[in-house]
Amino acid sequence: MSRDEMDDLGWDSCDIIIVTGDAYVDHPSFGMAIIGRLLESQGFRVGIISQPDWRSADDFCKLGKPNLFYGIAAGNMDSMVNHYTADRKPRSDDAYTAGAKAGKRPNRATVVYAQRAREAYKGVPVIIGGIEASLRRIAQYDYWTEKVRRSILPDSKADMLLFGNAERAIVEVAHRLAAGEKIGEITDIRGTGFMRQGVPEGWTVIDSTDLDEVGSIEHPDSNPYIDTTQTADCDKNSQQAIDDETEAKLNSAAAQVIHFHERPKKLDRTTTVIRLPSHNQVVDSKVLYAHASRVFHLETNPGNARSLVQMHGKRDVWLNPPPQPLSAEEFDGLFEFPYTRRPHPSYGDLKIPAYDMIRFSVNIMRGCFGGCTFCSITEHEGRIIQSRSEDSVIKEIEAIRDNVPGFTGNISDLGGPTANMYRLSCKSNKIEESCRRLSCVYPGICENLNTNHKPLTKLYRRARKIEGVKRIFIASGLRYDLAVTDPEYVKELVTHHVGGRLKIAPEHTEHSTLSKMMKPGIGSYYKFKELFEKYSKEAGKEQYLIPYFISSHPGTTDEDMLNLALWLKENNFKPDQVQGFIPTPMALASAMYHSEINPLKKVGEASEHIDSARDAKSRRLHKAFLRYHDPDNWQMIRVALKRMGRTELIGNTKEHLIPEFNARLEKRGGNAGAKNGQAKKGNDFHHRIKTKANTQSKGKPGAKAKTGFAKAKPVKNSRKKRSSNR
Repeated sequence: MSRDEMDDLGWDSCDIIIVTGDAYVDHPSFGMAIIGRLLESQGFRVGIISQPDWRSADDFCKLGKPNLFYGIAAGNMDSMVNHYTADRKPRSDDAYTAGAKAGKRPNRATVVYAQRAREAYKGVPVIIGGIEASLRRIAQYDYWTEKVRRSILPDSKADMLLFGNAERAIVEVAHRLAAGEKIGEITDIRGTGFMRQGVPEGWTVIDSTDLDEVGSIEHPDSNPYIDTTQTADCDKNSQQAIDDETEAKLNSAAAQVIHFHERPKKLDRTTTVIRLPSHNQVVDSKVLYAHASRVFHLETNPGNARSLVQMHGKRDVWLNPPPQPLSAEEFDGLFEFPYTRRPHPSYGDLKIPAYDMIRFSVNIMRGCFGGCTFCSITEHEGRIIQSRSEDSVIKEIEAIRDNVPGFTGNISDLGGPTANMYRLSCKSNKIEESCRRLSCVYPGICENLNTNHKPLTKLYRRARKIEGVKRIFIASGLRYDLAVTDPEYVKELVTHHVGGRLKIAPEHTEHSTLSKMMKPGIGSYYKFKELFEKYSKEAGKEQYLIPYFISSHPGTTDEDMLNLALWLKENNFKPDQVQGFIPTPMALASAMYHSEINPLKKVGEASEHIDSARDAKSRRLHKAFLRYHDPDNWQMIRVALKRMGRTELIGNTKEHLIPEFNARLEKRGGNAGAKNGQAKKGNDFHHRIKTKANTQSKGKPGAKAKTGFAKAKPVKNSRKKRSSNR
């Protein structure tokens, strides 16, 4: 962090200098700490430059010239997501900065830091990584400028990009550079990207439109991305089903011209590259953008993914296949380094909110096979779950107990991207390696998925017995559709590990929206709710479910949001805070938002059209439906209900969604309701579970709400006409 620290260590120079947009916290929940400690364990001298002043190159010179390379990362978050809300308004704070002070990193921090590093010492290799680089490795839609931006590689002029969890890649690159190899010669490491001119001799190039042909879905070809994971005879049965469907359509249709594409068979994946539509093409064509997104996501399984290439100007962005998952032993090793588990002392007494949140928590796994289209975890960490050993987790809990100031006996979380995917995996390595499913749990749980929660239950029980540990809470989001497959796990969780409230994420209630999210139907929520109530009652505890919902997701109509509001009222939920959809780079939902096409299905001019709430007024309305109980939203909802022909929902009884206008409670431009004690009091976002008798309606999907009003139906002609400019 400083020259003085280098002097104390007896260093005259650093081998590697890592630049990060976060305050430096020496804790395994922060990516730069893991990478720094890992490289240190390999014998390299590693310096950290945290949140440098990017307005000049001076801060990038303060540790001297690195012997090997600069490693650049924006931090634990994409810098644009860190800076702006879903409504593109600047955030007033930064959870990853000492004192929560905003403005300590630039917009598009990876690009800016890389440029300053080049200015500091010309000729020193610059390697970019972290989540911002991972999610921008090909041409991607940028919500903040409403444009399709180039890959971050040519924008940053970096020598190499490391995507995903890059522990193996960064170690190999460092050793090869130390051995004298040039950065431009290192082109064979998984999980790396670089600029290249032309395709090397010996490689076979496949055009992505030959793999997943862009055209009318009314004229299907055999699908090379067929799901081959459902049964032992899946290859034969699935292909036969497609062949039968194709033949039936051809026989029933008018005369058509059939195009046969000769595709080379039995190609060596290690020397096969798929050419995606160029940056210019995806800028000009929304159909090609959706197609490129679809092909990209179907080539993310390390077991069968091929290299990808995308033209940017006269050069190609070349992406090698994603990294193989770490073994349990390798993963454990990342948590055994001598972390101080504290922020750097230079911050003094200033609080770092992100650190305070995870100070007493333990990460037990990484990755997620849920495949939610709005989430970027899969694009960065992959779908294959990497789990730590039980002994490693227990050892870390003991380290927290013994070494972290302020520990009172409570572990705040044992989790990760999800609470309950620990040790879950495909039953067959062979099937896993060949699978191209985007989700293991949508539209239903794959029969090849091992859903046994017993290892996690065993871990909970062992952790509770550690001397000095009073309580262990589970704060990570729970996949309740998986949890209900193991009632013993649900009982263990509810009885011992819920701190009064449990987070779950239905995200929505309407099938049309859930299908675009790749989330389970609301029926799974009811199944989990029943078990939650049962085991809470048996334990004699009053506990709450905390459901989370997203507004303005692609494919969500005003009618969908109204139905969700009716469901919330029926179940006595009053959300205090809601999450508006943010089109993050490279997420499938972002492709839907930009292209207005559903990339979950084969892409063509006749593909399913996806509407989205784009303008500020529509997005505000969708959020208002989620906070139907807030007087500040009543007038907006009244106007919408009148437009939708649902005036029967306006009235002054408990059976109505919102009341008629009341000048005493409502004042435009101010929170009059809150001033009168109406808006904020009691608007907690929970579902009370009574221990004696549960008096709440359980409700059923599609049933009439307690209000007595039926679900909203789509208003005719409410959808926009499709643009002809694709």
